[in-house]
Amino acid sequence: MPSPAVDDYLKTIYHHTEWQDDRITPSQLAAELGLAPSSVTEMVQKLAAQGLVTHRPYGPIALSDAGERRAAAIIRRHRLIETWLVREYGYAWDEVHDEAEVLEHAISDRLLEGIDERLGRPRFDPHGDAIPDADGHVHREPFVLLGAAPVGHVGRVLRVSDRDPELLRAVEIAGVAVGAIVTVTDAASLRLTTGDGADGAEVALPAAAAGAVWLSA
Repeated sequence: MPSPAVDDYLKTIYHHTEWQDDRITPSQLAAELGLAPSSVTEMVQKLAAQGLVTHRPYGPIALSDAGERRAAAIIRRHRLIETWLVREYGYAWDEVHDEAEVLEHAISDRLLEGIDERLGRPRFDPHGDAIPDADGHVHREPFVLLGAAPVGHVGRVLRVSDRDPELLRAVEIAGVAVGAIVTVTDAASLRLTTGDGADGAEVALPAAAAGAVWLSA
């Protein structure tokens, strides 16, 4: 049965391995959700009993095939709604996350399909996160985290994490939009040159961008 609490757990587990390979631990899951470890342990046991996750005591947590499908379905809703709000209602990309958290549980499948069709079936949301298709499939290209990119690396901005609205605003002010081509000119201070060729502008991003901006590899 639909349950916002279950969906939040599944989404968090799904998110954790979208852009890196290490599975989430119970303590990390508790920290991400802002819940007591004991509460998380109890819920993970329930999710395992429902066949939505696999988990050994004190070990990492992974989604089962059924859990993956359910997580992808709710993430599809969330990211389509974010895209809809930005394109159709003029929301800024730092404003849509909380709205989508509410609406993803409220709209019908029929309305979601209508939104997807109206938007031209987009593959990515405003932050660059892949929107799963109706079957739960996503497409991602090889990537590198900004903090791990060497000096001289040239790449397209694939994704900016939506966790920190203040960082999103700073990235936007710097002109580093999803899809922009950038060159890393100083890895330590996160200085980038935007655009192609010698006419690009040099910008500096906040330290938090090192772990929140992904470039094409």
